[in-house]
Amino acid sequence: MGRNREFDEEKALDAAMQLFWEKGYEATSLSDLTSRMGIQRPSVYSAFGGKKELFEAALRKYTMARASEIRTKLQNIPSAKQAFRTFFEDLVTEEYTEGFSRGCFSINTMVELAPHDEKFEILTREHQMYLSVIFQETIERGIQSGELEQGINAKALSQALLVSLIGLTVIMKSRPERSFVDNSVEVMLALLK
Repeated sequence: MGRNREFDEEKALDAAMQLFWEKGYEATSLSDLTSRMGIQRPSVYSAFGGKKELFEAALRKYTMARASEIRTKLQNIPSAKQAFRTFFEDLVTEEYTEGFSRGCFSINTMVELAPHDEKFEILTREHQMYLSVIFQETIERGIQSGELEQGINAKALSQALLVSLIGLTVIMKSRPERSFVDNSVEVMLALLK
């Protein structure tokens, strides 16, 4: 008969996700993880497998939650143009009001691991494609309502906005002048006109 786990796996996974998000995969040691998660090494191995499997579980948790959050944010604003404006402006404001920029966990993984690890290349690409679909749904809603022109290629526009989002998220890690970022967001949003 197996023993019951003496810790909350979801809380431990959340703690690991936050640490990986802050430090990245390579810079996070197993000791860092056990300390932050409040569990012993054998419990990490038993519940999650090794460090790589724990990282994958944390990344999957993040991407599911982030995609759901973005979909909700975009759906809750009737105007497609205003939905994207609010989304991008809130993103910029959050980055400039926090003490440091963690960026996007998925994008950080894309930069750190995807170039040399096929599993993380696929996982980060899946997240990008899912976000692109969410953007496309919002654009199509704007086309159906008459807010956006009928001839717009919703798929291509959603992909362009996603590439803009990724670039914006990466560049904000270096804390450029706020006006630089604000001007860039305005140009991105002009794609919707």
